[in-house]
Amino acid sequence: MSVIEAKKQQVQEIAEKLKNSVSTVVVDYRGLNVSEVTELRKQLREAGVEYKVYKNTMLRRATAETGLTGLDEVLVGPTAIAFSNDDVIAPAKVLNSFAKEHKALEIKSGVIEGSLASVEQIKAIAELPSREGLLSMLLSVLQAPIRNFALAAKAVADQKEEQGA
Repeated sequence: MSVIEAKKQQVQEIAEKLKNSVSTVVVDYRGLNVSEVTELRKQLREAGVEYKVYKNTMLRRATAETGLTGLDEVLVGPTAIAFSNDDVIAPAKVLNSFAKEHKALEIKSGVIEGSLASVEQIKAIAELPSREGLLSMLLSVLQAPIRNFALAAKAVADQKEEQGA
């Protein structure tokens, strides 16, 4: 009886992680050796992403509980899941860059803020700049009119100075 209870508890844990994460990416890690998996786990941990390997039957039960049954079709073969509760882009970015270097890692699918995401959508999100990069772009756009006005005012002042001399 305790085995069944342990499995129910694990399904509940997975369902909670699926509900609470803002970004979840499902991958097939078949073909990676131990050192590559260790490096991947290290990169994900540094990005604040939790990476777990679960049995597909447990994942299917958790997706049924959360209403994300669209993931069931990709839950075949060796499956690992990366969860992020804070950053939407982090799991996709780390896994996509790792998959470019290690062809054995295959992104299967994912969930972005409660909605199913295709492989193409996850790769598109991975190509987005980081939050800091986006903020610096916004700051640059906001500063441009002020900078242009300052340059124009300086040009007018220089022109008047030349005429006065």
